Amino acid sequence: MFRFILILPLLASIAVAADSKKKSDDTIKPGVRSPITFKFSPPVSDDAQIKMRMHAMETPPPYNVSFEKYDIIVPKKYKKGDPHGLFIWISPSNAPSLSPEWEAVLAEKKLIFIGAHNSGNNREVFARMRMAVDANDNMRDLYDIDDKRVYVSGFSGGGRVASMLGVTYADMFTGTIAFMGANFYTDIVTLDKTEVFEARYIPHEEIAAQAKTDCRYVLVTGEKDFNLKNTSAIYENGFLKEGFKSVKLMNIPAQGHQPPKAEWLKKAIEFLDDKK
Repeated sequence: MFRFILILPLLASIAVAADSKKKSDDTIKPGVRSPITFKFSPPVSDDAQIKMRMHAMETPPPYNVSFEKYDIIVPKKYKKGDPHGLFIWISPSNAPSLSPEWEAVLAEKKLIFIGAHNSGNNREVFARMRMAVDANDNMRDLYDIDDKRVYVSGFSGGGRVASMLGVTYADMFTGTIAFMGANFYTDIVTLDKTEVFEARYIPHEEIAAQAKTDCRYVLVTGEKDFNLKNTSAIYENGFLKEGFKSVKLMNIPAQGHQPPKAEWLKKAIEFLDDKK
């Protein structure tokens, strides 16, 4: 999996100066949730790239990653030379919260957690996407990251953003877990043919082709989740219909619109890891 791809000729690869990146962060204590900030954004999160990858007509509003704050949790057993996966979380609220049980699963699965503050549903979508892309790029300069295990995830509105990132940035994220919320790039008719959910973005053709063959996706919903109909239709009439090779739907019995128990996070990660 490549670090990133600049598809259009006019957006040829731009090298970031070597001295612009940190090479280590000794202030982060493994096993403890810690704050972290970044100074620079990669070329793949600039205005032109976001617009190209989303086929967006509007120009994204001003954004500077140096003003953003993140939380990070590095598993206690992490050591240099032992690559870990990366779990980038997009919260529906302004704090990147996870239950202790979820944190334990991430540690067990050798995944470094990072989530942005002020990246909730009240923040415009371009900034939420850019914060996740910036975390992806910058974290690879701080830690030994397994390129085959770079996952983006989120809950509710955060899950919707994660589902778009997993396709539009398929060259940066190898797997996606969308909990109780997902978007797709075609109009989606529900399985009972009573509703139509409009397309929410248009991915670049070459990147979408990579997403279909190289990436893995888990859509998580529940019997009592108000997004059940939407998520199930996106799975059947979106991902499967469009030819995505590795997609799984998890419909949790009696589950409402809340983050599920940690066992479901574990199952989702194991699906992503299965063909890493």
